[in-house]
Amino acid sequence: MSVVGFDVGNENCVVGVARQRGIDIVLNDESKRETPAVVSFGEKQRFIGTAGAASLMRNPKNSVSQIKRLIGRKFSDPDLQRDLQSMPFTVTEGPDGFPLIHVRYLGEQSTFTPTQVLAMVLSNLKSIAEKNLNTAVMDCCIGIPVYFTDLQRRAVMDAAAIAGLHPLQLFHETTATALAYGIYKTDLPENGQRNVAFVDIGHASMQVCIAGFKKGQLKILSHGFDPSLGGRDFDEVLFKHFAAEFKVQYGIDVYQNARACLRLRTACEKLKKVLSANPEAHLSIECLMDEKDVKGFIKREGFERISTPILDRVKAPLEKALAEAGLTLEKIHSVEVVGSGSRVPAIFRILTEFFRKEPRRTMNASECVARGCALQCAILSPTFKVREFQVHDGFPYSIALSWKGSAPDSENVVTDNRQTTIVFPRGNPIPSVKVLTFYRSSTFTVDAMYTNLEDSQVPANISTYTFGPFQSTKGERAKIKMKVRLNIHGIFSVESATMLEVEDVEIPTPSIKESHNESIKMDTDATSKNTSVAESDINMQDAKIDFVDLDVGTESGAPGPEDKPVQMDADGKVYKKKFKRTIVPVVEFVYGGMSAADLQEAVEKEFEMALQDRIMEETKDKKNAVEAYVYEMRNKLHDKYQEFVTTPEKEALAAKLQEVEDWLYDDGEDETKGVYIAKLEELKKQGDFIEERYKENTERGPAVDQLVRCINSYRDALCKDPKFDCIDVAEKQKVINECAAAEAWLREKKQQQDALPNYAEPVLQSADLRRKAEALDSKSAEKHASQVLRGNHDQTKASSGQELVIKGNTSITTTAEQGATTYR
Repeated sequence: MSVVGFDVGNENCVVGVARQRGIDIVLNDESKRETPAVVSFGEKQRFIGTAGAASLMRNPKNSVSQIKRLIGRKFSDPDLQRDLQSMPFTVTEGPDGFPLIHVRYLGEQSTFTPTQVLAMVLSNLKSIAEKNLNTAVMDCCIGIPVYFTDLQRRAVMDAAAIAGLHPLQLFHETTATALAYGIYKTDLPENGQRNVAFVDIGHASMQVCIAGFKKGQLKILSHGFDPSLGGRDFDEVLFKHFAAEFKVQYGIDVYQNARACLRLRTACEKLKKVLSANPEAHLSIECLMDEKDVKGFIKREGFERISTPILDRVKAPLEKALAEAGLTLEKIHSVEVVGSGSRVPAIFRILTEFFRKEPRRTMNASECVARGCALQCAILSPTFKVREFQVHDGFPYSIALSWKGSAPDSENVVTDNRQTTIVFPRGNPIPSVKVLTFYRSSTFTVDAMYTNLEDSQVPANISTYTFGPFQSTKGERAKIKMKVRLNIHGIFSVESATMLEVEDVEIPTPSIKESHNESIKMDTDATSKNTSVAESDINMQDAKIDFVDLDVGTESGAPGPEDKPVQMDADGKVYKKKFKRTIVPVVEFVYGGMSAADLQEAVEKEFEMALQDRIMEETKDKKNAVEAYVYEMRNKLHDKYQEFVTTPEKEALAAKLQEVEDWLYDDGEDETKGVYIAKLEELKKQGDFIEERYKENTERGPAVDQLVRCINSYRDALCKDPKFDCIDVAEKQKVINECAAAEAWLREKKQQQDALPNYAEPVLQSADLRRKAEALDSKSAEKHASQVLRGNHDQTKASSGQELVIKGNTSITTTAEQGATTYR
C-alpha cells in the first residue's frame, strides 16, 4: 500500500512519501524537489511538470499554469476575472457557466476543464512517486487550501479519480503544517495546551490557523484566510510598475505581447527575491520586445511603498483567526511562518508587530505541507505504525439546510415560506454525522448552502436533494429520518433517508405476561440508548420549524411515553406496536458538479492522452537510438574497428551512416516508432558483423588461456599428484590422451587463425574454445573423481579417502578457477 502526500501548489508541487525511517521528499526526473504545476500542450504530446515549464516561454498560449485558481469557480467570479488578466492562455465561459481552457493540441483546437488539467498535474506527480517507490500508487493524501468550497473539493476528488488516485483524505494545508510541526515534539504538555499560530503565505493565497497542542493531540482552534493575497501579488505590483516605466522610457507596451509579459513577470519574481535580502535591486532583460533591451532599478522602500495596498490586507486574516479562537496574544506560545511569499521583509515585520513576538522559521517553507500530508496518510494507512497522535480539524464554513415549510392544518391555505437551520456550524469537527427528522406526506426537496460567505465571492448554494416518492400506509404525514454527513474531505452529502411507521401487531393471549416483561425490558433499553442517539440528532425546537425530533425511545422501536406497549381491544385481542422502516429514494444535484458520465469520459480521454505521450516518448527514444548509433559507429570505424573492416566495407558503412544522418534531419525528422526501429535494424545488419569480429578478437585470447590452463591442470594432477595414484593407469592414459587431442586441436586452429588478418572471418571462435573446455571437464575431472570415490570404499579408510577426494577436487577446482569460473 502506498503512503504518499501531495502538496499541489499554485506554482509548484511537492511529493512526500513515508518510509520506515520517516518522511522523504522525492526527486523528479531532473533531481529537483519541487515540480512546476504546468501543463504545456504541443503538436504531438503534452509536457507536464519540469518539461512543461521548459516549454512555457516558447509556447505560452498553450501552457496552462495556476490551475488551482480555476477549479470549482464560476467564470463570472470577480476574483477569477482578475486572475485571467495575468494568464497567457485563453479561457472562456462554458455552457454551464464554468471556465473552459482553449489550447492547440495535436494540431487542432481543444478545450479542457480545469478539473482535467488538474488531473494531468496529479498524474505527473503520481508517476514521480511510482518511479521512486517502484510500486503502483493509489492511496494518498492531497493538500488543499482551507478556504476551498464543497464544489472545489469535489473537483479535486474528480481530478484524483481521473488520475487514478484514491485520496484517503483531502487535508487542509495549514493542518498539514501543524501536524508536521507537532508530531515530532516531545515536550508538549499533558494537561495544559500550547497554542501555536501558523501563517502560510503562498504564491496566491494567505492562510492562518491557530492550533492547540497537547501530548499526542492536535486541535485546530480557528482559521483565517485571504484567497487572493500571496507572493504573486507582489510580483504583479512590480510588473505593473516596470510595465508603465518601460512604456514611457522605451516606448514599448508589454501588454501587447504574451511572451514579453511572461518574461517580465519572471524577471519581477526574481527581483522580489533579491529585494528580500538586499536594500536595492537591478532589473535587466535583453530583447524584451521589438528587439529592445530594457533596464530598471528599485529600492526596497519603493517596493514596499507601491505594495502598501497588499500589505494592509495582511492583518485581517490574523485578527479573524485570533478572534475566532477566543485567545489573547499572551496565550499564543509561538508563531510559525511558512510559504514562499513569507520571505518578504515587510510581511515579517507586520507579523512581528501583530503577535508582539518574532515569528519562527523552524520548518521548511516549501515542504512542510507535503510532509504533513504524508504523515496523515501514514496515520490513516494500516501499513505504517505511527506514534499515537490525534488530529481534530474544523470546517471553516457554516452549512445550513433550507426547505419549503409545510402548509398549516387547513388545506385551503397555501404558503411558500422558506425555513433554514444551521446543521454544521463554523468550526464543526470533520468528519461529522447528524440526523434530522421531517414530517411529510409527499416528495419534498432540501437545499444545502453556506451561511457565512459575506466576505467571499463563492456561490452560497451547495446542492439540492429530492426525497421521494414515498407513501405512508395510513395516508397521513410520514416521519422521515434524514442522515447528513460532512465527510473526512469536508464534502457535504445526505447519506440516507428512512421512513418510520408504527404498526399494530397482534400477539397471542398466553404471551401477555411475556410481552409485558419484554416491554419493560425495551423501556429500559430505550432509556439507556437515549444519550448516544440524541448526540447525533439535531434538536430543532429552537428553530421554530415544522418538524421536531421525536422521543429517542420511539425512534429505536420502543413505545413513546404515552403509548401502552400492550393494548387490548373490545374483542379481547392483544396488540403490540412495532416500527416499520422503509428506505426513501434520495436524488442529489450538485451545483456545478461533474456527472458520472462526464467523469468516465474524462478518465478515458486522460488514458488516450497518456498513451499518446508514452508513444511519443518511446518514439523519441528510438530516434535517439538511431542517432546515437550513427555517431558512435562512425567514430569506431576510424578508431578501434579500423583493423577489423575492409576498405569497401568501411566505405559502404560510412556512406550508409551518412545517408541515415541526412535522413534523420530531413524526411526522418518526424517519423513513427516503427520506422526508427526498422532503420536501426538496417544499420545493424551492416555493422554487427564488424562488432562481432572485434568482440571475437577481444575474447579469443582469454578463452585460449583458459583452455590451456585447463589442459595443463588435468595433465599435471594425474601425472604428478600422488593423491590420484589410486586411479588405474589405463584410465589415466585416457584422460592424458584427451588432453593431448584438445591441445593438438587448439594448436592447429590457432595457427590457422594467426595466419588470417583481423578483418577476415575467424576460424577459432571463443564459443568453440569454451565448449572444448567444458567437454574436457565433463569427460575427465568428474568421471575420474567419481572413480576415486568408488575405489576408496574401505570402511577403515573411509575418513582418509573422503578427505583425499575433497582435497583432490579442491586442488583441481582451484587450478581451473584461476582461468575462469566455467569449470566450477
